[in-house]
Amino acid sequence: MEGVVISVYVMLAILQLMVKQGQATVSCHQVNECLSPCVAYLTSGTGNPTAQCCGGVGRLQKIAETTADKQEACNCIKQAAARFPTIKEDAASSLPANCNAQINSPI
Repeated sequence: MEGVVISVYVMLAILQLMVKQGQATVSCHQVNECLSPCVAYLTSGTGNPTAQCCGGVGRLQKIAETTADKQEACNCIKQAAARFPTIKEDAASSLPANCNAQINSPI
């Protein structure tokens, strides 16, 4: 369960970009599409994330611009992470760095 919590924090950190007010336009379908290539990396805890995974992290950063989008994406990530109890904490915490993602808050 700790791995799920860590992965949620990682994704929250990834979503920390410019804060804009507004209503969420991000859907769970979009979030799942962006992050599904990362599942193998997050559950195995070995190697590096694939280019597809890092590309998805980048796409998620671009589509989740407003505060409402980030909150919705976070809720979607929580739901998705609950389906994968074997997420490795180290892999989750290293995902942003391994994808060269700019994170503005600590994991």
